[in-house]
Amino acid sequence: MENYLWTERYRPRKLEDYVFTDDNQRNQIYSWVKDGNIPHILLSGSAGVGKTTLAKVLFNELDIDNYDILEINASRDNGVDFIRERIEGFVSTMPFGKFKVVLLDEADYLSHNAQAVLRGLMETYASTSRFILTCNLPHKIIPPIHSRCQSFHIDKTDLTEFTARMAQILIHENVIFDLDILDNYVRATYPDLRKCINAVQLNSSEGSLLSTVGNGNKKSDDYKVDAIALFKNGKFRDARKMIASQIRPDEIDEMYRWFYDNLDLWSPTEEGQDQAILIIKKAMVDHTLCADPEINLAAAMIELSQVNV
Repeated sequence: MENYLWTERYRPRKLEDYVFTDDNQRNQIYSWVKDGNIPHILLSGSAGVGKTTLAKVLFNELDIDNYDILEINASRDNGVDFIRERIEGFVSTMPFGKFKVVLLDEADYLSHNAQAVLRGLMETYASTSRFILTCNLPHKIIPPIHSRCQSFHIDKTDLTEFTARMAQILIHENVIFDLDILDNYVRATYPDLRKCINAVQLNSSEGSLLSTVGNGNKKSDDYKVDAIALFKNGKFRDARKMIASQIRPDEIDEMYRWFYDNLDLWSPTEEGQDQAILIIKKAMVDHTLCADPEINLAAAMIELSQVNV
């Protein structure tokens, strides 16, 4: 198999290839491209939904010179000094083209003081520079930055469309796959398309999409794929033991959301799924009180496996 990242090969580069979840957003962005100009933009949404991809699509459509683009990840560089030295040093010089653009990924990691400095730069250099900020948690962005940006919340892609996109990639890569196995990967990673593409590529090295259950070759995050297969087969105890033994402490919080996003694993009926929601909610409350989060998670999975369908 060729040595390239599928996430980059299948990253949309034109607006016509980008999947919008909101028609108003699509129309607004198309109008910016038509006018050849953009405002400061704040893109929010969960990981892997296409925030950075949309920013890069805009770069391509507006034909912005590479020398006029500065890309920074704020999870690594988020202090006042960095904002002043790196970003101000970049925007304070004249652009080669119409304007310069700063793409600041994960801007919700910026300290409040750093955001205050950034706000000043956005205002001072508005005639020659644009800022595109991406974040998972928009409430962590200070109001003055919100007021200076056109804000877009990018919703997660429809599950059916998400699955179809993954199937298209596998077909294009000549990878043989079973729909039920692909569904395991989708459920384990949705709505993070980037994570799903990476997981599928890791397990397609032999020309077919592998089920990781029992293959003796565990990889990062594959325990969720394995767990989905076990849940589907009614092997709740095995799935519980697998998750409890492999989950990292920092993943436990988001696991409850994963349980909620996959309610049909616990029951096919609305009544059973209502019971599951109450169990998940109680487990999340108990999570903050329990001295051992792993035990609380295991107890929640036991209760979920006993939901009356």
